[in-house]
Amino acid sequence: MKEAESNVRELYALLQISPEASDEEIRKAYRQWAQVYHPDKYQDSDMKDIATENFQRICQAYEILSDPQKRIIYDIYGMEGLTSGLELGTRLDKVEEIKAELERLRQQREMEKKFPPYMIPSGSVLANVSLPQFLAGEGIIKGMAMASEVQSQISKKNVVALGGNLAVDGKSGGGVATVVFRRQVSPAFTVEAMGSAGLRALIGIQASHYLSQHSSATIGLATSLKDGSINLSNSWTRQLSETTNANIEVELGAEPSIGVGWQKKERKRSAAGNIKIGHGSFGISAHYTHRFSEKSHGRIAGKFGSSALEFEVGGGRKITEFSTVRMLYSIGIQGIYWKLELHRAGQKLIVPVLLSRQLSPIFASGAFIIPTSLYFLIKTYILDPYYQKLEKQKPLANIETQAQVRESRAAAKKAQQLLQNVANRKRNSQLETDGLVITKAIYGSETVVRSESEVEEAQDEVLSGFIDVTLPLNFLVNESGQLKLHDGVKKSGIMGFCDPCPGEPKLLLVEYTYRGDKYKVVVGDYEEMVIPQEAHRI
Repeated sequence: MKEAESNVRELYALLQISPEASDEEIRKAYRQWAQVYHPDKYQDSDMKDIATENFQRICQAYEILSDPQKRIIYDIYGMEGLTSGLELGTRLDKVEEIKAELERLRQQREMEKKFPPYMIPSGSVLANVSLPQFLAGEGIIKGMAMASEVQSQISKKNVVALGGNLAVDGKSGGGVATVVFRRQVSPAFTVEAMGSAGLRALIGIQASHYLSQHSSATIGLATSLKDGSINLSNSWTRQLSETTNANIEVELGAEPSIGVGWQKKERKRSAAGNIKIGHGSFGISAHYTHRFSEKSHGRIAGKFGSSALEFEVGGGRKITEFSTVRMLYSIGIQGIYWKLELHRAGQKLIVPVLLSRQLSPIFASGAFIIPTSLYFLIKTYILDPYYQKLEKQKPLANIETQAQVRESRAAAKKAQQLLQNVANRKRNSQLETDGLVITKAIYGSETVVRSESEVEEAQDEVLSGFIDVTLPLNFLVNESGQLKLHDGVKKSGIMGFCDPCPGEPKLLLVEYTYRGDKYKVVVGDYEEMVIPQEAHRI
């Protein structure tokens, strides 16, 4: 996901502007960079060639970002959307229609790459484990539930999904088989028909429509084949900001209810809350997730209502590109639980372990403290040293990758050559006024940047996993003695930067002086950086 995002935001990094930049900000940035890289400014043939190459990149970025329609396509689909000859048609003259069509095409292409021809499987297995039941000699598995679904793209606008689930609890059990047919009537309108057999035999139809660029509505009608009851559902979703959505759901039928929800998702954190009121019942739920790094996260969640009272805390870690493990601790009216989860692509394995139905303070504290302490001990003394050792020993993937890094590093060094005179002039100007001067800036592998001794000892630039970006950052310091790198824009796209370790998480370390004091800051690859700041003082 990060790579896809970086490809989409590369032009913004190139012009050193925010993805929310106005037309005037785009024009201003273009003029500034064009003055630096215009070939006519250089007499030396080698420098002229370097300038020409970079000037063409600047012109291409400006051409795309200054065109409203091209910018919309680029923001959603990246350069692939502009170079693959997408046939959007003249009817797609509204922003929301263009976005909807490009999103559909993006999902379709991802589907083609992963599951030809157009097959997307998903499923989950839930295994309820009971420690009290095991100690009583009644077996350890309390119950199981399995669900599976496969979607098939049968044509450009039609999708069929086949699914089913099976649940066993004690000596009883049951299952449901479901088939769904979905048709994309237009870029903004989708309709689907659904039927299921088993414990919940019913048929239904549902329609979804984009009301505007920021809002959508869904209406559904379903009838039970057992008792003939009818259920009508309505939901409205509204995008409140770039990272926040809100929704309202209303259900009319045998169990009428109304619910209000809110979701906020940012790069480092996400949160959601929901309130649902029904006939003789109500419920409130909320959760907050914080991402400590690209690989690990923590989570807090809670439920309160007429049939639930539960608090949950835990965290997870990404172990491979597609796999994540998570452990959660839960305490509530149903007892004390550990919950183990394994997520891999669209597959989930969830194992809730009931430890005790008695809410003993001593047992509850031990059930939380013991595994938490054990995890941090293992992480600190076994896992972290092991992964650090692997990172140090890991060479670049292959000769092709090394050649790619050498090429991009050479291009970055050439771009720095053209920035050097202005960067030095700006640096000297800041020195005279005791302003902002970048004394050291290293961009590269998270492991290497955090261990600065490795930067000093590095021999081979390509295998080092970092690049010195002191010069381009001094160039980017403005006349007011400030420097800002924008949030959500991968730093390898900035002029004079490159990706020194493809596929690895990266950091930027910056040491600087300001008003006679020394400062230091480390930021993530997509994090905003604004300096100087008092919080960075050494």
